[in-house]
Amino acid sequence: MAEPGHTSTDDTPLALHPLVYLQDGDEVTIGRRDTESYAIFPPDGAELVRRLQEGATPAQAADWYEAEYGERADVADVVEALHELGFVRTEGEPEPVAGPVRWQRLGRAAFSPAAWTAYGLIVAWAAVSVIRDPGLLPTPGDLVFSHYYAVITLVLFVVAVPLIAVHEIFHALAGRRLGIRSRTRMSYRFYFLVVETSLDGLAGVERRKRYLPILAGMVADVVLIALAVITAGLVHGLTGRVCLAIAFTTFIRLLWQFFLYLRTDIYVLITTVLGCVDLHTTAVRMLANRVNRLLGRTDRLTDESLWHPVDRRAARWYSWLLPIGYAISLTTFLWGVGPVFLAMTSASLDRFGTGHSTWVQLTDAAVFLVLTFGQIAFALWLAARERLRSRRARLHHVIA
Repeated sequence: MAEPGHTSTDDTPLALHPLVYLQDGDEVTIGRRDTESYAIFPPDGAELVRRLQEGATPAQAADWYEAEYGERADVADVVEALHELGFVRTEGEPEPVAGPVRWQRLGRAAFSPAAWTAYGLIVAWAAVSVIRDPGLLPTPGDLVFSHYYAVITLVLFVVAVPLIAVHEIFHALAGRRLGIRSRTRMSYRFYFLVVETSLDGLAGVERRKRYLPILAGMVADVVLIALAVITAGLVHGLTGRVCLAIAFTTFIRLLWQFFLYLRTDIYVLITTVLGCVDLHTTAVRMLANRVNRLLGRTDRLTDESLWHPVDRRAARWYSWLLPIGYAISLTTFLWGVGPVFLAMTSASLDRFGTGHSTWVQLTDAAVFLVLTFGQIAFALWLAARERLRSRRARLHHVIA
């Protein structure tokens, strides 16, 4: 049934906004480009929507469906869904005017043949520089470019923000190149400052055209690493050491994309190629089912028939990549960040016990320790607060 306030009846045509239809296998994506509202319909449902958009009344569309498919469609539910998705133009609502997409020309330039040639030359230059001087290959030791650990922490944090922004801006430009009104914003996730790009409009684009917007951020990371290595080879000294530290931290962020227990760019690429709906959740539940079967806890098994067939097929092998992602994450910490972090922490603590440290060294050590352990304490506090809120919400639900 339609909501109260919806004026359409069985003998009144619906005033639908301009809609796009994208056939993808056995599903059809229908949506509005101006609001980036999309939904997936079966082919017969999409044809029903087409009839409604062409001016057929709900009753006429129902008659057509019955004649075409031999069964009666619940057109009222379809009309209700169209209202909820914002596909139906309400009385007095003006027709949306499609304006030009900002930065579309810049997006096209950023991924033009000339740009790809430039990116390739930059990466090649960096590779040749490393071959000629292996000392330019970024390593964990490059993170310690100064004896002042607080300076290292602050410099890497300040530099990381614009570099992460460049990663997301490349996502956005690759989307804008296709006419998608992508949005980039800064926010906090847990205690990390993150920059997020919304690319909802990709749902209305052919699957093969979605790959570049998904991978564009990693392209930016590779180019940034190459530029940092090239700069380090040209300037040397403290600036060169800082550049190598920047290159290494950017490389670590590039490795994050292979932490497949998270919804990273690589995860989005895999789900796009396979046409999955929610592969991550399905893979986690399938892995949990395997563990529960192994432990004999059959009462905790999830009904696998409820999962989307595409997700279920992919999860049979993707679920094994989740522990591999954790292994990559642990290896990255033990090889990259962990030893340097422990060495800097140990050296900072030693400055308070030798009796020979200057006040500058003591101040630097104190600031470094406060910044480091303050972040850890803040993260633990946030985790405890979220856990407490979750428990209170469950308790309130039970009492109510």
